[in-house]
Amino acid sequence: MQEFNLIIDGEKVSTNDYFDVINPADKSVVARCPKASVEQLNTAVAAAKAAFPAWSALTYAERRDKLMQLADAVEAKSEAFITLLTKEQGKPINGFADLGAGFEFGGTLAWIRSTASMELTPETIQDNDAAHIAIHRKALGVVGSITPWNYPLLIGIWHMIPALITGNTVVIKPSEMTPLTTLFLGEIAKDILPKGVLNVVAGAGEIGGAMSSHKDIDKIIFTGSTPTGKAIMKSAAENLKRLTLELGGNDAGIVLADADIEAIAGKIFATSFINNGQTCAALKRLYVHEAVYEQLCEAMTNIANSMKTGNGLDADTDFGPLQNEKQLEIVKALAQDAKERGANFLCGGEVVDETGYFYPITLVNNIQDGARLVDEEQFGPILPIIKFSDVEEAITSANRLSVGLGGSVWSTDIEKAQSIGSRLECGTVWINNHAMVQPDAPFGGVKDSGFGVAFGEAGLKEFTSIQTMQTSKS
Repeated sequence: MQEFNLIIDGEKVSTNDYFDVINPADKSVVARCPKASVEQLNTAVAAAKAAFPAWSALTYAERRDKLMQLADAVEAKSEAFITLLTKEQGKPINGFADLGAGFEFGGTLAWIRSTASMELTPETIQDNDAAHIAIHRKALGVVGSITPWNYPLLIGIWHMIPALITGNTVVIKPSEMTPLTTLFLGEIAKDILPKGVLNVVAGAGEIGGAMSSHKDIDKIIFTGSTPTGKAIMKSAAENLKRLTLELGGNDAGIVLADADIEAIAGKIFATSFINNGQTCAALKRLYVHEAVYEQLCEAMTNIANSMKTGNGLDADTDFGPLQNEKQLEIVKALAQDAKERGANFLCGGEVVDETGYFYPITLVNNIQDGARLVDEEQFGPILPIIKFSDVEEAITSANRLSVGLGGSVWSTDIEKAQSIGSRLECGTVWINNHAMVQPDAPFGGVKDSGFGVAFGEAGLKEFTSIQTMQTSKS
């Protein structure tokens, strides 16, 4: 069994306490993970604080060189990362449409290299005989990163790399469900980055709570549930921490009457069930015009019936298990509520394999707003398909919930789709697609889906403060 350690101040650190990391495909123990104490967290924060002056004083080019070296070193361990990711998270090595662990690992490399290539330069707003005035961007200090279990490696990179390239140092706490790939990354990084620049601590909620209230952590970036995000926000008030919160979503997609169902059914399926539905920005509520409703339901069902759910290490598996038992129970409860309301299950809906946390791909129609499956984020492989006759009704339904991460409109009339999309209350709207993100396009939520953005120049700015420098010339 592979051994893992905390990474603090450039060193591997053992602990007195450990916890088991479970393979969701067979409920076996993947590894024993070191459980950090609050004292060890404090040591990690102190190391990051001590490393900050020298790291932030480097040029972008110097920091970029280190991060590109990190990307190369991570790439050299690709097979180990992909296998470990499948074992701790459950997603298949390849999976449906090649959207499994290999996809997450490929995204990890792409995001490191793309983000490390970016740079924030001073912005001149006045340069005349009277004065030169420029806006400079300065690193904040120590960034605390708290990541979820659905994309443990990729989301960790989304947090770490923009913080590091802009001159901050980092203490990251991965989910206790999936800490191993992050610890493995930290072990590689310790031989490339200066001591203290990146520290990895593993543990449960008490470590995240201590981070959010820590006086020497200058910013928290968190991806996870809305209730936890609100708790972090309260704790962060102690020292007026900067925050980026990417919280829960329940993304709506609207399929118009003129949509080309044959062309879009596969894309809707893929973006609804990407990562087994365990994706914040997956399509989770599908509103379909009555003119194409039956056609789309049939097309989606045909795709679903061809899928295999199983152990992600098996080459022919399309979808793996849910990551943990708690999430499986949530999906089962939402399905049960839908059944009690008289909803129609086009496929799936029953657990047939209890060797792991498996739930089959499930499509549900004859369901309306107000059902738990529609109103609550399922974060699993079950999709409600709701019929509408008036697009104004669909827009109202899409906007009626308190969340606003992403949304989509599907139509052959692009101008009409864009007009409808602009009325959706969400941070990102896709036209004839969903859940597609890239390193240079800002991404974030509104309403209870959080605030702040990731990616692109806007994402880099989240890790900096403004300093206006005014030089008088007379």
